Amino acid sequence: MKIRRPRLPQTRAGRRRLVQGVVAVCVLALLPATWLRLTTGDRLRSVADVPRTGVAVVFGAGLWSGEPSPYLAHRLDAAAELYRAGRVEVVLVTGDNSRADYDEPDAMRAYLTRHGVPDRRIVSDYAGFDTWDSCVRAKKIFGVDRAILISQDFHIRRAVALCEAAGVSSYGVGVAEPHDVTWYYGGTREVLAAGKAALDALWKPDPRFLGPHEPGVERALDEAR
Repeated sequence: MKIRRPRLPQTRAGRRRLVQGVVAVCVLALLPATWLRLTTGDRLRSVADVPRTGVAVVFGAGLWSGEPSPYLAHRLDAAAELYRAGRVEVVLVTGDNSRADYDEPDAMRAYLTRHGVPDRRIVSDYAGFDTWDSCVRAKKIFGVDRAILISQDFHIRRAVALCEAAGVSSYGVGVAEPHDVTWYYGGTREVLAAGKAALDALWKPDPRFLGPHEPGVERALDEAR
């Protein structure tokens, strides 16, 4: 069977409408990413100059053979540095524990304790299945009102925007990475994820799992003070 190829418009007006349509689609696709950049520009900081805040939130980024992936390890390194510098008192690790053989939060906790953060200053969120879920649960389950968010530089704007939408006043620390294949993949994925982020911020859906209030952050902050 012969497959017909789509035909381009033959008239100048038709070609003009095609170009206008393509431009409109491109603009609409880039609007969410533009929104992220405009709304988070003044909320990004480095480890050295981020304001002192009680809680740091570290988002999961995958495990390799049960250990934090290199990207996740770099996030945790930044959190440990903030703790050692006295800029945060408690670290909330949020990640995926949807099955028994995959436990991001416990792997993150173990890594942090090996790098100088006391176990009693670490709180685990086992249902941080995506960025929006982590932000909503930080607010509704763990009672976090202000936080320093830690992620890679290509993801941190989305994290800040979503946590702000969830009611967590946030500063973001973006961890820089070499511009390798993984970095370019992550950056490309963020362009697509920005659309979902805009919808989450607008509609504010409930996360996949809520559950009862967890006092772990409050207790750790009280102990630190």
